[in-house]
Amino acid sequence: MIKVFLVEDEVIMREGIRQNIDWEAEGFEFVGEASDGELAYPLIQKSKPDILITDIQMPFMDGLELSRLVKQEMPKIKIIILTGYDEFEYAKEGIDIGVTEYLLKPIASAKLLETVRKVGELVREEREFQETFDQDRKESLQIARQKFFRGLVLGQKPASALLNEGREIGIDLAANRYNILLFQIFAAEDKEEYLEKYNKVISELKERIMPFTEIFMVEMGMEGWAFILMERGEKPLEEIQRGFIDTLQEVLKGYDGIRYFGGLGKPAGRLSELNQCYEEAGHAFAYRYLKEDNQIIRSGDLPEWSGTKEEPDLSSLEVGKLDRRVAERFLKTGLKSEVSHFVDEYFASFGEKNMESLLFRQYVIMDMYFAAVALLEGLGYHAEDLVERCGNIQDMTVVFSSVESNRKYLKEILEATIDLREAVSQKKYHSLLKEAKSYIRQHFEDEDISLNSVAASVNLSPNHFSSIFSQEAGQTFIEYLTSVRMDRAKELLRTTSMKSSEIAYAVGYKDAHYFSSLFKKTQECTPGEFRQQV
Repeated sequence: MIKVFLVEDEVIMREGIRQNIDWEAEGFEFVGEASDGELAYPLIQKSKPDILITDIQMPFMDGLELSRLVKQEMPKIKIIILTGYDEFEYAKEGIDIGVTEYLLKPIASAKLLETVRKVGELVREEREFQETFDQDRKESLQIARQKFFRGLVLGQKPASALLNEGREIGIDLAANRYNILLFQIFAAEDKEEYLEKYNKVISELKERIMPFTEIFMVEMGMEGWAFILMERGEKPLEEIQRGFIDTLQEVLKGYDGIRYFGGLGKPAGRLSELNQCYEEAGHAFAYRYLKEDNQIIRSGDLPEWSGTKEEPDLSSLEVGKLDRRVAERFLKTGLKSEVSHFVDEYFASFGEKNMESLLFRQYVIMDMYFAAVALLEGLGYHAEDLVERCGNIQDMTVVFSSVESNRKYLKEILEATIDLREAVSQKKYHSLLKEAKSYIRQHFEDEDISLNSVAASVNLSPNHFSSIFSQEAGQTFIEYLTSVRMDRAKELLRTTSMKSSEIAYAVGYKDAHYFSSLFKKTQECTPGEFRQQV
């Protein structure tokens, strides 16, 4: 609702204005009143109204002085001045202050309501403009941060360039030490319930993370989240890590059914070493397929593969360690970039003696092979599709000749399976994108259309949908929505005599000025110039 505050020293008039208008029914919230500017000012600071209605002539502090103070603190507030006929010249001073409307006393309730409605419409238009601007900026910033982070962990740019690029997206990377935490929240069985909880979790996390000035958060879409932790002052990096992880886990404990996993790298002393830090975090993060959910693994806690060639004790082989669910989980949700890490940790999880056994290695490879075939058949493929890419396992005795050849072949199986799985996903995303675009084309005239509403229409979280849309469409949601609206606006300019302001409303913009500005920015001419060209 739009909030209204009234300042009027005449009691009868003040009560009449408050009582003769059904504020709530008109979409307004009457948040307070006062008899003069001095009493009103602290109340206005507290209630933060959108519209201030004030008389000019009042004791202690007049309406113009009050308006000047309020405008300095709340520049977006709309002010309606009530003035007598003989005060009108005096009231003109309000132009410099930024007063929105003037009304001459005596004032009928109908006239006041008409004016308040008109000013309320301005407030709504500005809110819509701000929301659109904020959403556009948020999407662009998210994409810029993802791009920056990927460039940062490649380790190919000098520190000076990284520091400058960081400042451009609002992050100061100057620090003594660094670390990276990779983090993901997993979907529950009930997709709808998960999406609702996911959005609440992310909102609370962002709110709780905000005080951590040493932490830079990057939304990585389907890959989850990446956090850069920085030691800047006297507080050690280890203390920052503990505090941040405690905060993450504390928030997530409050949401039943939400599962999570995190991988923390090893501290780095230079920006140029963040690529190694990222690799270490990736190793730890790959354990989400091997370990129980709801924990954060540190890179230093991982078992290491020494590659010793001790003769295995067959009686000590632990076939029970082979859990088909681990393989199935990675095949369903793992990324191609994680294959190498996963295979290393997968082998390490069985123990060196087990992996030195030819019999056990055969068992591991065959189990993964059959799990891959089962997944692919469920997606509509045939076993031959995997054989075509990796060869027939029955004819490849060389595969089992050594641990390294096993490792190499297992990576080939996983990469081939993920390629085929992603081809199906691309078709699914293509269908999802088509559905989302159709929804946008049907509802672009609705002023309330947003990233959230379109994401809900295809049953995805806003962050996930934003990443998929940008990746598949090659432009952000806001860019696509704007292009659809501009195409319709150009059509109306070509085929009708509608005014520019009418076209703005027709294509979903309540602010005609914003529409004209956006049209010029995207089409390189004003709506009027476009019509003349036609």
